[in-house]
Amino acid sequence: MTRISSSLLRSPAAGLLALLLAASAVLLGAGGAQAAGYRYWSFWEADGTSWTYATQGPSLVRPDDGTVQGFRFAVSEDSADADRPRRAPDFAAVCADTPAKDGAKRVALVIDPGTAEDAPAGEKPPALRTACAQVAPDASSAEALASVAKPLRYDSSAMICAISGYPRTGCGEQVSGDSGKKPSTPASSAAAADDDGDGGSGGPSAGLLVGIGAVLLLGVAGVFQARRRR
Repeated sequence: MTRISSSLLRSPAAGLLALLLAASAVLLGAGGAQAAGYRYWSFWEADGTSWTYATQGPSLVRPDDGTVQGFRFAVSEDSADADRPRRAPDFAAVCADTPAKDGAKRVALVIDPGTAEDAPAGEKPPALRTACAQVAPDASSAEALASVAKPLRYDSSAMICAISGYPRTGCGEQVSGDSGKKPSTPASSAAAADDDGDGGSGGPSAGLLVGIGAVLLLGVAGVFQARRRR
């Protein structure tokens, strides 16, 4: 921390400026300390041998035959730090025992309920599993999921709250954290509404920074006014 000499602090104007700078540091620290995440099911699509965060909800996506999709339950601050399903996408392995059929398509699903650390209080996540959904050619990803993982639970905005009954309660609730990143709205790739999946950036909010700037400007004006009175 920068030391301010006692002679400098004897000046009322300099003292005022030092006080304002200290106050702004406290406010910035308070903004950076804000941290939280959201507990929810995220929706993923296969990109070769890896996973890509879906940009549309499963009710809007109509996958082709041979598609692999994943669902992961975890606590995430935004789409950028969301945990991927812990099984690599592999259509041949998931649908090996489900032969192709005329008038239907096959969608491989990886359903990952996550770890005990992400589970709501009093609940234990079931084991990760895969399933091959054989559904109508025009079926959505949500319909494919429903065919192999009931019961599903949704909220009023059509966000998936539970898959195969897990978790029993809650839906995208905020969970406190200590990483210092500003929480975003729960990513809605696991909801029916289309969303770009962008999360909030870290650090103080724009309103806080504007307020700090205004206070500093007033402080600087006070410094100049004090000097003119000398």
